[in-house]
Amino acid sequence: MQPFFAQRFAKVEPSFIREILKVAVNPEVISFAGGLPNPEFFPNEELEVATAKVLQNKGNGALQYAATEGFGPLRDYIAARYRTQHGMDVNPDNILITNGSQQALDLIGKVLVDEGSKLIIEEPGYLGAIQALSVYQPQFQGVALNDDGPDLNALDALLGEANHARLMYGVTNFQNPSGLSYSLEKRKAVAERLVKHNVLMVEDNPYGELRFEGEHLPPIAKLAPENVVLLGSFSKVVVPSFRLGWMVVPDWLRQKITIAKQASDLHTNGFVQQVLYSYLQDNSLDAHIDRIRTVYGEQKKVMEQALLRHCPGLDFTRPEGGMFLWLRLPEHIRAMELFNLSIKENVAFVPGQPFYVRPDILNTARFSYSGSDAATIEEGIGRFGRVIRQVL
Repeated sequence: MQPFFAQRFAKVEPSFIREILKVAVNPEVISFAGGLPNPEFFPNEELEVATAKVLQNKGNGALQYAATEGFGPLRDYIAARYRTQHGMDVNPDNILITNGSQQALDLIGKVLVDEGSKLIIEEPGYLGAIQALSVYQPQFQGVALNDDGPDLNALDALLGEANHARLMYGVTNFQNPSGLSYSLEKRKAVAERLVKHNVLMVEDNPYGELRFEGEHLPPIAKLAPENVVLLGSFSKVVVPSFRLGWMVVPDWLRQKITIAKQASDLHTNGFVQQVLYSYLQDNSLDAHIDRIRTVYGEQKKVMEQALLRHCPGLDFTRPEGGMFLWLRLPEHIRAMELFNLSIKENVAFVPGQPFYVRPDILNTARFSYSGSDAATIEEGIGRFGRVIRQVL
């Protein structure tokens, strides 16, 4: 038949990272492209025990349809963790379990974004958010991301009455793609502006628990709870395939988000929610995360040292946690051209251009250290260094 498509989908591009990962599946390729958790830390045996336990103790009830908002004890667990870690008094009723943070972004788009709505996003910004929200045809407005958070002068211009932006998206801890975090001063400044201008921020925080240097900082949601939807995920700290994330939604938005969730999928996988909760009850999540943090911190240092040796003079971020480094290449180097040369040397990374809503920034790149051991990082950066030297 003659194909036809909804007009709103005409400008939605495929995930650039997913396309690169197709190239990087060659076993000879050392890939720093995917933001993949290290599978060495997947708690296979513990999850096997938890699965059997749920089936034995819950029986058919664990396999039945479930509540749209999510498994109650799991939502209680998340609320208690916010209380312990950040002193936040989160009502479990305001927590909605989602199919990863990605579905939370889609629900935000469904409920709050009209065609042409002005949506402030960091530059560089998370590609998954750009793709998910593009479906609803917003007018993306980039705000430059400095080493300590958004440029406040640029943000003020976007929040002014003449612009009338009502929605902002940001990753405040170890941002994807840059690895940068908002300082405490920037968090306070952003919170003040959200309240002053009646703006809602979607604060995405999938990497916050992966801090291996410095001090934990409070979410902006703690400082301006009525002006923030806070997203979280178990993908980076337990397993990604469960696709279990959550959103903390202010009272005024909760009902509409729940209705959108009902319309999308009725509920997130109820059985998997119960398996995860059983695992969390019988095992220490903190001890598990400590092991991940220790190794990721070591891998990050190895990549930094390798870049200093093999690519002297190259500018890159120094994150205190998370999974990514961000390279700022000399102005005349195009990251896409560099990728094409690097893949011939069997090393892959992600060119930075897709992380911008402006198409004219071409000289940045994202490298992930989380999925590679020290020897692989050393070898891969060595290959990349040879390519850089050829280009320079």
